[in-house]
Amino acid sequence: MALRITELTKSFGGLTAVAKFNLALGERDLQGIIGPNGAGKTTVFNLITGVYTPDSGQVLLGEQDTTRLPSDAIARAGIARTFQNIRLFAQMSVLDNITMALHAHAGYGLLDATFRTATFRREEARLLTESRDHLARFGLLDRQHEQAGSLPYGEQRRLEIARALATGPKVLLLDEPAAGMNPREVEELIQLIRQVHQDFPLAILLIEHQLPVVMELCREVQVLDFGQTIASGGPRDVVRNPLVIEAYLGEEEAPA
Repeated sequence: MALRITELTKSFGGLTAVAKFNLALGERDLQGIIGPNGAGKTTVFNLITGVYTPDSGQVLLGEQDTTRLPSDAIARAGIARTFQNIRLFAQMSVLDNITMALHAHAGYGLLDATFRTATFRREEARLLTESRDHLARFGLLDRQHEQAGSLPYGEQRRLEIARALATGPKVLLLDEPAAGMNPREVEELIQLIRQVHQDFPLAILLIEHQLPVVMELCREVQVLDFGQTIASGGPRDVVRNPLVIEAYLGEEEAPA
């Protein structure tokens, strides 16, 4: 397993936000978590990435227990994420956003940086080349000198995903990547995620409110409601589950 979560639980005051959540994510899996607003989906991501510390349960990244590690250590271990509200360095260039992420793998230390040694100069040149290659892969090279915050919304999302991948993760967490997108942008996003899953040696866990994204991409889906898992399985089976229809789809007819 790339990521195994066992009985993960978190309460805030008297409210249980996530209750005994379990997940087994294979090394090349693409799974989804869906549910109504307030169901606990983003709380699960915050527990996985160390934003919150669980009350009980365990998170294993491969064989490494990351349950109570700080966020920076979890990121270095190999978990990267995006956010529902895009979080770029908006005033920095597109290129600098990627280069910042690649610095996690810079092959020099503090003394090299302080004295601008040959090692520092060589590594900085390598990172710059790698950053441009990475941007080209995501169709953003012609935007490299623009401020990240000036990009169209869909390209900001593409940059955020590209930046997360620049850290070399084993597991990529995508938190409602289609939020705020128009239908054309959603279709482009689906193609992007499918390409990332094909090209990068990682597992993807996706939170998404737009069912077409989940139906197109995910092999398995878990449904949360009030912090509890109420259904899991293939997406077409899950959306026909009466509990899911009641909790998540309301009175809407389940997709064909």
